[in-house]
Amino acid sequence: MAQKSQEKGATGAPVVTDPARVRNVVLVGHSGSGKTTLVEALLAATGTIGRAGSVTDGTTVCDHDPAAVRQQRSVSLACAPLVHDGIKVNLLDTPGYADFVGELRAGLRAADAALFVVSAVDGMDAATAALWEECAAVDMPRAVAVSRLDHPRADFDEAVALCQRVFGDNVMPLYLPMLGDDGISTVGLLGLITRRVFDYTAGLPADVREPDPEHLPAIAESRNELIEGIIAESEDETLMDRYLDGEEIGTDVLIEDLEKAVARGHFHPVVPACAETGVGLDALLEVLTAGFPSPLEHELPAVAGVDGSPRPPLTCDPDGPLVAEVVKTTVDRHVGRVSLVRVFSGTLRPEQTVHVSGHGLAERGHPDHDADERVGHIYTPLGASLREVGACVAGDICAITKSGSAETGDTVSARDEPLLIAPWDMPEPLLPVAIVARTRSDEDALARNLARLVAGDPTMRLERNPETHQLVLWCMGEAHADVVLERLRAGGVELDTEPVRVPLRETFTVAARGHGRHVKQSGGHGQYAVCDIEVEPLPRGTGFEFVDRVVGGAVPHNYIPSVEKGVRAQMERGLVAGHPAVDLRVTLVDGKAHSVDSSDAAFQTAGALALRDAAEKGQPTLLEPVDEVTVRVPDSSVGAVMGDLSGRRGRVLGTEPDTAAEGRTLVRAEVPATELLRYAVELRAMTSGTGTFRRHFVRYDPMPSHLADQIRKENTP
Repeated sequence: MAQKSQEKGATGAPVVTDPARVRNVVLVGHSGSGKTTLVEALLAATGTIGRAGSVTDGTTVCDHDPAAVRQQRSVSLACAPLVHDGIKVNLLDTPGYADFVGELRAGLRAADAALFVVSAVDGMDAATAALWEECAAVDMPRAVAVSRLDHPRADFDEAVALCQRVFGDNVMPLYLPMLGDDGISTVGLLGLITRRVFDYTAGLPADVREPDPEHLPAIAESRNELIEGIIAESEDETLMDRYLDGEEIGTDVLIEDLEKAVARGHFHPVVPACAETGVGLDALLEVLTAGFPSPLEHELPAVAGVDGSPRPPLTCDPDGPLVAEVVKTTVDRHVGRVSLVRVFSGTLRPEQTVHVSGHGLAERGHPDHDADERVGHIYTPLGASLREVGACVAGDICAITKSGSAETGDTVSARDEPLLIAPWDMPEPLLPVAIVARTRSDEDALARNLARLVAGDPTMRLERNPETHQLVLWCMGEAHADVVLERLRAGGVELDTEPVRVPLRETFTVAARGHGRHVKQSGGHGQYAVCDIEVEPLPRGTGFEFVDRVVGGAVPHNYIPSVEKGVRAQMERGLVAGHPAVDLRVTLVDGKAHSVDSSDAAFQTAGALALRDAAEKGQPTLLEPVDEVTVRVPDSSVGAVMGDLSGRRGRVLGTEPDTAAEGRTLVRAEVPATELLRYAVELRAMTSGTGTFRRHFVRYDPMPSHLADQIRKENTP
């Protein structure tokens, strides 16, 4: 057990100098499972805060974001440290809604263990089950807190059975709820290992006593299952034989083996906990501090030089080289940029000059950057509050402010030995939202606020489309987009949204001839140019060809490039609907010139007119981009997804088992991009939040005539 003492900073913030006295725990679970309320109760139970706040009142420590208060659900990662039994526990509260998976990913990166919060009323969603599998793949230690026991419909036994069905083996309760005299309310816990009753009738701490006779059968049955599970994971191979021979295994031995199995990620205790009444909070704190591992026992991410050169593996050593990571960046209107930092190696100190590196996210609006910066003050965050501390050692989490370049995912390292941490998996934003500032003055404010948001949110991508001239935010879903827009408006930006336009192309379907005549006389030098062209469609993706077949000098040689320039300009402007034309061969066959009035500009105009004339005869058509889509879904959703893709004018290419996860399938298809604008939202609804997809452009294909005609009408003055 760790030391019992705990230093305090000048502001009362907990300060640790030994990584063994730190636990970094991320809370995960579906929206409404009670994560934020549970964190609030744990903070109050340990005296970190005076009294617990309320989600409905908007007074909790973790849900301090205005969007979270308004929506009454978490929308961003929050860190809330507490101290129990001499151990500092950094609780990382994450949003449960799928749109904010980037915040969840950041929490997983900063944590060494995960606490899954499962509602005794609502159970769990499929996304939580998928996340358990993901944590299991890397042996991350996990425990389960069954919450909301105070609800009239709460069913602890069913919640445990659900966890065992979904999460698999070695998910077992350490305690059973004890009901009050009314037979409904939970007033205590029955400890299965200690065979003691923990009575919370008088509040925390619990009154510990011997069980009543009516409790003994339930304790005995569940205790036997628990002991067998613990012994199966024990490193002592003789323990099972001794147990089967009837030997009474000591409580100390069981607890020691339990803690080792939990820390290795092989055993997953279930603890009933009620934030409202305090039942089980102390038991849960014991699991967090004694069962979960310290950063010393957690494998650290790989590092490399900023040039990509390999480096030795990191160790969680306060005296080692400084390597930390910005897991979240926010911009406070009063404090400025605030970066939540997990220190993996070394010690981060105030007034220290560090190197900040960010590489690999240029396609999402985060250009590669390297800069030396001086760290000002270092803080321990408590939600939105910042409490100054003197240093942050390896394994701990802190906040730094006013960094000029630090963005989410950046590496903070020593100036004389700059390093890069291997990036974590960032989900791709796939829901586009086109925004437009209402006034010119709003455009400047929009640019400033967007830069701040993009710096802190790698799941948002900013795109200025040069063809549609739209400013497009790529978000994770509608809820994510709503939060982004709300933050922009809170920053003083008046803006509107508009339908997203997909860049289309135009081309000819048959060969045609065109005649361009540009003749003007207005005194002095006039304008005179005539040209005749033949236009042929080319295979898709060929591009543009210009051929000169003029004979007899009908078009002077020096004006032939002018005709080509005019044709190219008209192709950029479009033929019938204002979209660029592609895959054409234009042949200049004849023309006329004037010795005085012909000019470069005149033949450019004539070339453009000739192409427009040919377009009236060449049956031009619209081309739409086609993306190859790879959809990852549970096996049970394959049929629905394939049918939906076909309904989107998609062509299913095939399916294959997902080798990364059992019970999931990859569906590959080619789908027009115009049919994918809201696919991120609709796929989530179709698969209960478990479906994901990737997309990449493959080619342009002709658009169906009825859709093309509709677009032509919309673009006809």
